[in-house]
Amino acid sequence: MGSAANVLVTHILPFILSLRVALASANTCEFSMLDQNKLYNFSLASPIKNYPHGVLSEDGFYVVALNGTILWFQGCDGSLYCGARCSALVAENIAGYHVCRAIGRASNSVITLLDRKDPHKGVIVRMTASSYNSNCSLSVSVVCDTNRALGPNSLELLGTCDYATVLRHPAGCAKVISLDGNEWGWFGTLITIIVCLFGAYFLVGMVYRFFFLGIQGVEVVPNLEFWLSLPRRSQNLVGAIWRRTGRQAQASRSSYSTLNF
Repeated sequence: MGSAANVLVTHILPFILSLRVALASANTCEFSMLDQNKLYNFSLASPIKNYPHGVLSEDGFYVVALNGTILWFQGCDGSLYCGARCSALVAENIAGYHVCRAIGRASNSVITLLDRKDPHKGVIVRMTASSYNSNCSLSVSVVCDTNRALGPNSLELLGTCDYATVLRHPAGCAKVISLDGNEWGWFGTLITIIVCLFGAYFLVGMVYRFFFLGIQGVEVVPNLEFWLSLPRRSQNLVGAIWRRTGRQAQASRSSYSTLNF
């Protein structure tokens, strides 16, 4: 029904999605986004055809290098694969020594769209890690590619300790659920209006009878006798229509006479 679907889209679903964001720590690989009566669901770690691990690396981590800097990371979760309970670990050559440090943690992962105007493009998984002397991050762009998984082949240093890389993967493609409920058209809208009017009538009537007339119990329902008599009234109406239809059919049959040729 049109209006009911609009209420669902504009009020109920955003509330549900806000709860999902609040519970994001339970599964950092899930992301949902509502746009123009369509719900885009990204489940990066869910098994898909030919990729049972989703976007997660099968051997536990991805590896990419930049000018002597080596980065290990997991797609979005990965806390089981990094000894420091992290999602991304970088090894840098500092004064001739390789120094390792965490630049992203699974508990600090945030997923956003690559392009809000085109949710089909994919998502960005940003993992952050803070220490006493630096704040680091890794942004992994998971680009939707229905045909193959590719990368990461490049690594960018965007700041002092902010890295970015790109993956092309089928897991970056959203599952789209259409929430357009206009199939019922004007009839659905009419039914929704009638139901809302009845609900408002009962609510206002019960509040008035309870607070102003002091009526309690089931009698607080307005016109209770009428509503209780509806089944009997409906039965009598159906019976009357049935009897009338039967009489008309009998009269129609009796209006014909047998013809002998």
